[in-house]
Amino acid sequence: MENLQEFITQYGYIAIFLLLSLGIIGLPIPDEVLMTFVGYLCSQGVLLYSVAVLVAFLGAMFGMSFSYFVGKKLGKPLLWKYGKWLKLTPKRLAKVEGWFQKYGIWTVVFGYYVPGVRHLTCYLAGVTGIETRKYLLFAGFGAIIWCTVFITVGYYIGTIDFMKAR
Repeated sequence: MENLQEFITQYGYIAIFLLLSLGIIGLPIPDEVLMTFVGYLCSQGVLLYSVAVLVAFLGAMFGMSFSYFVGKKLGKPLLWKYGKWLKLTPKRLAKVEGWFQKYGIWTVVFGYYVPGVRHLTCYLAGVTGIETRKYLLFAGFGAIIWCTVFITVGYYIGTIDFMKAR
């Protein structure tokens, strides 16, 4: 975690964008902790709050869009070829696709709050052929709320004077 803090402190907004993009794609980056730390840095005057939220949103959207398009272009062929190892038969895949067409778009919005789920929802949205505009609208709605909530929490944590609390 110290390396992430140093990276953000040294490279600022570029680091936020890169780390969130890579975290959303699936690398083991603690996204919520990262954004909370970004909020803390905003409260200390190191970063600007509105710019940090915007950059975090753009990083999250880039990662989600990348995962979506990978799912859309490569997902089905990979699942047809290797799905048997995951016990995904064509029948099960059709069932997942039907469920995702009906309810999955809301999973994209709320999946941000469940680590691991947010990575799969983007990919599955592409695999199942959710319309790109619809996906981007729902993903964007979820991303802006998610980024704002965690950066705001970090901001308010940074404003607490722990010495007075004793």
